[in-house]
Amino acid sequence: MKKVSFFQSVHVKTVLIYMLLIIIAMQIIGVYFVRQLEATLKDNFKTSIIDKVNILSYYLEEQLTQEKPPEDGAASVEEGVRRLLLDYRSGDIAEVRVIDGKTLKIIGTSEPDNQIVVGQKTTDTRIRRTIATAQSDDQELVEPETGKRIWVLVSPVKSNGEVIGAVYVVSKIENVFGQMQDINRIFSTGTALALAITAILGIFLARAITRPITDMRRQALALAKGNFSRKVKIYGHDEIGQLAATFNTLTKKLQEAQATTESERRKLSSVLSSMTDGVIATDRRGRVILINEPALQMLDVSRETVLSTPLVSLLELEEEYTFDELLSEGESVLLNYSTATNPYILRANFSIIQKETGFVNGLITVLHDATEQEKIEMERREFVANVSHELRTPLTTMRSYIEALADGAWQDKEIAPNFLNVVQNETERMIRLVNDLLQLSKMDSKDYKLSKEWVDLVVFFNRIIDRFELTKEENINFERMLPEKAILVEIDPDKLTQVLDNIISNALKYSPAGGQITFKIKEKEDDVVVSISDQGMGIPKGKVSKIFTRFYRVDKARTRKLGGTGLGLAIAKEMVEAHDGQIWARSIEGKGTTIFFSLPYEKYEEDEWN
Repeated sequence: MKKVSFFQSVHVKTVLIYMLLIIIAMQIIGVYFVRQLEATLKDNFKTSIIDKVNILSYYLEEQLTQEKPPEDGAASVEEGVRRLLLDYRSGDIAEVRVIDGKTLKIIGTSEPDNQIVVGQKTTDTRIRRTIATAQSDDQELVEPETGKRIWVLVSPVKSNGEVIGAVYVVSKIENVFGQMQDINRIFSTGTALALAITAILGIFLARAITRPITDMRRQALALAKGNFSRKVKIYGHDEIGQLAATFNTLTKKLQEAQATTESERRKLSSVLSSMTDGVIATDRRGRVILINEPALQMLDVSRETVLSTPLVSLLELEEEYTFDELLSEGESVLLNYSTATNPYILRANFSIIQKETGFVNGLITVLHDATEQEKIEMERREFVANVSHELRTPLTTMRSYIEALADGAWQDKEIAPNFLNVVQNETERMIRLVNDLLQLSKMDSKDYKLSKEWVDLVVFFNRIIDRFELTKEENINFERMLPEKAILVEIDPDKLTQVLDNIISNALKYSPAGGQITFKIKEKEDDVVVSISDQGMGIPKGKVSKIFTRFYRVDKARTRKLGGTGLGLAIAKEMVEAHDGQIWARSIEGKGTTIFFSLPYEKYEEDEWN
């Protein structure tokens, strides 16, 4: 997980938020407090000046209205005003001037260094307006020389409602702003101290909040790695403490759920690995998310290339089905991967993975190797068709001849015996067919057993050849290439007699006039091989391996003409394999065929039999 940067951490954010809140609060309080304080100080300052001016106006009214001798009246007024103004020199007032209301002359100033203006006529419009309107006039100004703010107040001096003069006051209001600067410095210092204390308290508060959160983060990382043993420490019983307790409960539930899931996964894995059928699971889009080993082997693919592959592509069903059609497929689907030389058929059954709400999550496909099943089914159909055909042919022939006899042919002494002979031959042919089928049926049953005994194979083989040599046609030669010593094998004499009878009978049927049949026994390490060769028409190369199949005939017309059922070599194959041997054939078309079969054999020293 990516490491959280310093400024992105909750700890720093909490401290910054507290500090910002304090700054905003102090700013709001400061702006309001400073403005109100400034307004209050200014009002108090102006009120103080106005009170002083009012007192001065009262005394000036007496000075300006007292009756005095004309010769010294003027001097007396100016002197009285001068004495009054001496008491109004203070730190808040820079200068006070008194102006006569009739002559507009300055009759006094409180500034000792500016006595030159006394007796001069004023040109200030504020003074003239105040005397004319009998209303006070004030204005805040900035001195050009010093750059300090001053407050100029012009107040009328009245007597009996008549303006008799004016008081012009220049006050140092800059002192108020100086006091405000001092107050602002004090306020800034207090704000800085408050921020420092807030930062310290915020750090402790943030740690109290972020410590359990950090513990829960570590626990979450441990859970992601599969470690459920850690527990979050509970620091209190507040909301964060309740969250930590809930997190611990969640960890326990997750541990139990993971244990259950892991158990189910192991069970599923065990089931899938032990199944002989292939299993494929897809998501709701039809892409493979799970496949077991048998399915990989059946489809001859690797797990890496199969995962996330569409199911219809994996099963090569793009042309026949879409994934939605597979979801609604109620019956199994045969997948034919057969080649010209290797039959291979799979049967696929589909099952929908569905929630209780009906939402389809995916599809389960079970693959079963149906090659043998389909092969057996095909052989069964072919077997039934062959049996039906083999029985129908003699029955049809018999019905035709019997109908002819019933119609009166039995009275013809020349035709009747021939017809009866045909019926007898066809009856014997059906009997042979039924007997062969019964024999194969017995051998297919599980309780089929052999009655084995030790036999000298050379003597046994000579005896069977002798029997055929007595009944064979004179123009077919027998050549025996048999060992002169005894070869002892453990066999069922009756079953092996039937094997040799079937093979020799076929050799006699297909041998041409003047042909030769060769009999051989060859001794090997672990078995003994018997071979019977003829000089007949031979078998085409591509059909040699099929002659041991039931009802198979290379030349069907000639075989039926010779009375064969197509089961002789199939019976021989079953009996030889019941003896734990093998049977096979070699043939050259137009030159002849050799049938071989082997039997288990153990060599013994001669003195062991003496």
